[in-house]
Amino acid sequence: MATAKNSKATAEAGNGRRTLSREDWIRAALKVLEKGGVASVKVDRLATTLKVTRGSFYFHFQGRKDLLAALLEEWRRRNCAPFEALEGRTDLEGAAFFRAFRNVWVDEDPFSPALDMAVRDWGRASKEVARAVQGADQYRMGLLRRAFGQMGYGPDEVEIRSRIAYFHQIGYYAMAFHEPRPERLRYLPIYDDVLTGRPGEGSGQC
Repeated sequence: MATAKNSKATAEAGNGRRTLSREDWIRAALKVLEKGGVASVKVDRLATTLKVTRGSFYFHFQGRKDLLAALLEEWRRRNCAPFEALEGRTDLEGAAFFRAFRNVWVDEDPFSPALDMAVRDWGRASKEVARAVQGADQYRMGLLRRAFGQMGYGPDEVEIRSRIAYFHQIGYYAMAFHEPRPERLRYLPIYDDVLTGRPGEGSGQC
């Protein structure tokens, strides 16, 4: 049965595999994940949307589980790696490091708020994903602690300021709050001053 099914999938791939790449399937699945949640990410639905056979999908993926793993990896690439790249930035300290950190959020390139919220929601149904999200949260919080610690705050204030800065941004996304980019950038120095408690130090170019 399994062999016959795989043979059929390979045969069906035909034209589909020449026109669609693995990345095409991932992009389509990301849109569905962000709009409808992980339960909506289904092979049949994606194939219909992309106007190809299921065989095209199985040419690139072993199954739905394989696709979901690819989506989680894409989240890590877009929403985790940019923060991880900051860890080695020894040229930045305190307020400057804080600005570099918040720029990952502000620039949204490659960071995706919609993807972050979708994966966070996905974590409610998957222990594996929940652990990944918790790990990302702790890592990002650790970077904020580093920034506030370098500003000279004591341990308790470092912790609370890190929580406020992080919870503020997650709340911003959870509320799906949108404002014109010029307006957001205009407010940015004020946010920096309030969150860092260092008027003039937290402010700076994006």
